[in-house]
Amino acid sequence: MSTTLKTPTGNHPAAANAAAASFASLTAKLDYLTLADLELVRSAYRFADQAHLGQIRDSGEPYITHPIAVAAQCADWKLDAQALMAALLHDALEDCSVTKPELVERFGPAVAELVDGLTKLEKLHFNTREENQAESFRKMLLAMARDMRVILIKLADRTHNMRTLADVPREKWARIASETLEVYAPIAHRLGLNQAYRELQNLAFCHLRPWRFAVLSKAVAKARRRRRDLIQKVQREVESAFAASGMEVRISGREKTLYSIYKKMTEKHLSFAQVTDIYGFRVLAPNVINCYTALGILHQLYKPVPGRFKDHIAIGKVNGYQSLHTTLVGPSGISVEFQVRTDAMNVVAESGVAAHWLYKVNSPAQAAVSDRHGSKWMQSLLDIQNETRDAAEFWDHVKVDLFPDAVYVFTPKSQIMALPRGATVVDFAYSIHSNVGDRTQGAKINGEQVPLRTELKNGDVIEIVTASDATPNPNWLSFVRTARARSKIRQHLKTMALADSQSLGEKMLTQALRAEGIDKTLAETARNKQVWDKLLRFSGNKSQSELLTDIGLGKRIASIVAKRLRALLTDSGEKLDAVLLTRERFAMNQSGAQGGVMLDGSENASVSYARCCRPIPGDSIVGYLGRGEGLIVHVEDCAVARKLKHKDSERFIGVEWSDEPLRTFESEVVVTVTNGKGVLARVAAALAAAEVDIARVDIPDEAVQEAIELRFLIAVRDGAQLDAALRNLRRTPSVLKAERSSNSATVN
Repeated sequence: MSTTLKTPTGNHPAAANAAAASFASLTAKLDYLTLADLELVRSAYRFADQAHLGQIRDSGEPYITHPIAVAAQCADWKLDAQALMAALLHDALEDCSVTKPELVERFGPAVAELVDGLTKLEKLHFNTREENQAESFRKMLLAMARDMRVILIKLADRTHNMRTLADVPREKWARIASETLEVYAPIAHRLGLNQAYRELQNLAFCHLRPWRFAVLSKAVAKARRRRRDLIQKVQREVESAFAASGMEVRISGREKTLYSIYKKMTEKHLSFAQVTDIYGFRVLAPNVINCYTALGILHQLYKPVPGRFKDHIAIGKVNGYQSLHTTLVGPSGISVEFQVRTDAMNVVAESGVAAHWLYKVNSPAQAAVSDRHGSKWMQSLLDIQNETRDAAEFWDHVKVDLFPDAVYVFTPKSQIMALPRGATVVDFAYSIHSNVGDRTQGAKINGEQVPLRTELKNGDVIEIVTASDATPNPNWLSFVRTARARSKIRQHLKTMALADSQSLGEKMLTQALRAEGIDKTLAETARNKQVWDKLLRFSGNKSQSELLTDIGLGKRIASIVAKRLRALLTDSGEKLDAVLLTRERFAMNQSGAQGGVMLDGSENASVSYARCCRPIPGDSIVGYLGRGEGLIVHVEDCAVARKLKHKDSERFIGVEWSDEPLRTFESEVVVTVTNGKGVLARVAAALAAAEVDIARVDIPDEAVQEAIELRFLIAVRDGAQLDAALRNLRRTPSVLKAERSSNSATVN
């Protein structure tokens, strides 16, 4: 899709001739197609040429030159006729009055689907440009997951747009270049399209930071001239060494991209003079054994730099890349990087997933191997889509996996697995299977027990310990690295939260109905079903479970729903229980709140305990139904709760503690102590004596003061245990004061 403006214009014979010449240059690249396929491509060109008739680019060229350039790039990758036709037609749906059914009729469903996967969602309305962009990317990536040719055409499209970005108004440069650098270049890298990746990076850098690009270009050109003799000397010596060994290899020079130099300088705070690996060499050997032999010859010629050797042949990168990397100390002490690989590896290194089509022309067997590259990531996109319907969240997940720096680890059965750098034990568990991730309880790395947030290192052997009753922890989201793990955890937590909210909503509605004099109305009977159908039409919910979930989440008020349900039940012949009505109304008047819920700590995601006051069993409490947040429990005299009650009293419900809470609750205590050695240990011992668990300690940076405040977040069963802990603290030497923290001024 072009980023340039298009305006109607008259007939321009010269422009038409230029377009025809461009198509002639395209057909020169299509010698790998059959005559029948070539005619199909020609028919797509004629259709696109007619559709774009009268449109010109910002450069003044006929618009058709853009689709032809995109198709030419696809031809370099040896894509098939359908892909080339889609490349020529890729802007027809978006910019011309062409419909998808028309494309299906003229060129078949396969071509129409490819074009549709590349088309922006112009006809849908979104709240923001970012949301529109996220939805467009989601559609493109899902189409790409179904057919790899979509992203290849898209990358060819973006490459030509970047080549001609100088013709676009300058105010658009930053947005388009940033998008290219943050999205398209990483996708090209993720799929092993090295040439496209390098070109997109440099073009984006040129337009995003033109001054820095120019300065760096001059510096590299100057360094190139200064070191030309040195580089030529290295090449001569390397060629002589291989000739002496009798090994036939091809040697070529390579240079770091300007953007990669700039990135290294900024990330590592280096000057240009300190970047020593600007230049390097690529050695193409006949086979894998020769690659390792070539490595030995190079290491005999120059000394290797310790820690700078990587074997990506034995352990290929996740995008299919294979090569030996080594950095050697050459003449005059300069560092020179060498990449050693076979011709087949070089095709994959430069063309990535596109190598499938390159091989298809010459080597069907290699095509089958190449076709696997990227397929695992493609499948993960579909998995994430099945769990995440929100476009922005989907794109957030995908961006996490766009950078393929990987660590390589092993299962206990020695199966090798590649994960992004920074991945944790939990990421590894989810990469095996979502059920393993969901039931993860512990893990061992190289036979030793480790925390679940432990980052993985190359060569680690990981064993996951599972339990049937284990469930994902929300805290995992703070450290997992892969999109798959993040989406699976969120999906599980969302499912749990909805189930908990539905259960809470049912309790609240039952209690609210009792206050209306109706009991046991949720039973499945024919008459109740008719009543529920009417209620759902009134509320706008699709099902009874959805309505109960909305009540549990605070999106609907139980008492209002109960009044409507009572009216419907009364109309259907249900009689009110006068005794029940009187008793419940009296109880409500006493409590001053709607309904009532018993709390024992087992409510999971449907009930949260406010951090502003941290209620514990024994406190007088109130429940606030936050909109979409479920039930939030506050201490009755909490300042925040009083403020909420003043402006939103109808959202409060009666809550009580169960006689036997099922878990501990967090409370914050403030301990003022005399500063000195061993004070913290004595305070911790006093809390331990009260059988209190310490969740967190905040120590102020006030070492020079005589008295300081220590803040402890502790877990207690109830108020009695908290009082016992405070008594222990007050009897401890060096403790001046110990008390429960007072309310803060923020809502949880």
